[in-house]
Amino acid sequence: MLLVIVRLPWVGDLGMHAATIQRLRHSLLHPGNPLVDADTPSPYYSPWMLLLGCLARVTGLSVFVVLRLAAVVGLGLLVSGVWRYVRTLSAARAAPAVALLCLLLLWGPRLFEWSGFLGLNSLALTVSYPSVFALGLTFHFWAWLTRALRAGSRTGWGVWPGLGALWASILLCHQFTGVVASLGALATVIAARPGRAVLVRLGMGALLGLVVLWLWPYYDFFSLFSAGADLEAIHRPLYGHLLGRFGLVLVGVVALGLRFRRDRWDPLVIFFVLGAVVFTAGGVSGHYSWGRVLPAALIPAQLAAALEAVRGGRRRMVWACVLGAALAVGAWTQVGTIGYVVRRGALPEVVAVRYRAPWAGYRWVTPWVRYGDVVMARTRPARQIPAYGAYTVAPGYPDVFLTDAGRREAAVRRYFAAGTAGDVRRGILREYGVRWVVDRGSAGAGPGLRAVARGPDGQVLYRVAGS
Repeated sequence: MLLVIVRLPWVGDLGMHAATIQRLRHSLLHPGNPLVDADTPSPYYSPWMLLLGCLARVTGLSVFVVLRLAAVVGLGLLVSGVWRYVRTLSAARAAPAVALLCLLLLWGPRLFEWSGFLGLNSLALTVSYPSVFALGLTFHFWAWLTRALRAGSRTGWGVWPGLGALWASILLCHQFTGVVASLGALATVIAARPGRAVLVRLGMGALLGLVVLWLWPYYDFFSLFSAGADLEAIHRPLYGHLLGRFGLVLVGVVALGLRFRRDRWDPLVIFFVLGAVVFTAGGVSGHYSWGRVLPAALIPAQLAAALEAVRGGRRRMVWACVLGAALAVGAWTQVGTIGYVVRRGALPEVVAVRYRAPWAGYRWVTPWVRYGDVVMARTRPARQIPAYGAYTVAPGYPDVFLTDAGRREAAVRRYFAAGTAGDVRRGILREYGVRWVVDRGSAGAGPGLRAVARGPDGQVLYRVAGS
């Protein structure tokens, strides 16, 4: 993973996070929308991204260097957090290491990657994202909460406000991971069955966390509960190919059953049930964004599989063999991850076919396109160009706070439509203050554009006349 961080493969949301740091490095107080030239709040302006923006501003480092540093911190928090949390569940020496293997490899025979999910391939592509940082904090949060509940009233009063502030920070840094953290915390509390005095202190900590969420100045956290239907459409694929993507986790479900037989109040069992119920409710009700809570079912099952393998008893060797076979299948599914640190040409063909090449990026436009320039581009380049400081007409990602997002997307479609008249295209360019157009050559036929650079895959950068 450290070698992956050096390369920092680009697929998915990396451009959004780089653009967020770009805006914060230029204006900490009024960064505006990360992707388009509009003065709107954004849920991407989290405490973690604010810290990274300050680092970029003070040091002058490139946002991609800052993202690599963020990846190192996130990876360190994740590994140490898993280690600390597993230590609250088992004293076996091998438990944390086996737990890490299960979190990374115990998925399914079909490759799957998504922010907030800890498969090895997914982690390689998202290691610099706030979701990994938030997951690392989450494991530390669960470990701290577990120890505080075990100590009960002997725990100092200052611990509970600290837990509340940490909970709020996780929610602000990555909202979906914050929900997973909340379900894990709820399971921990239910399993501990604390007394009234501890519940009062827990309530005080939770109240402080809510105050922190309410006071966060960069966006209204509670308005996210009314997010539009765009999020549901994007997350609907989470409910497809469940056995192919997560089938190996069934080994962990069996382990959870064994834990339930030994202890009806096992925290991992309760955690799994909470996650499974919310995930199922999302699929039944059509709230597909609830599918992002799936790690709340996967993580306890993966940890249970690891803990069963290191537990003493007659079945230990049998269980270890079953788990080892499942991990081998999971490792083979994700073996293409090696391609992110080894040249594709050096990979054996059976491995190379599983490797997914990352995006090339748009550094080739930076000699001409300056910070704050507006670029007309389709969705794929619109997900990357803002990483270098420019804006696009329409955001490449859903934006719940951008009220005219639909109008902007319609304008981009109309501009690039084959039958659109030249004066209509010029009107769109004037309306949004566009200085540059990126396309695969078709836009060059229109008047008022001059080609200034060529990039990969036949792409051309055009300057708009008079800009």
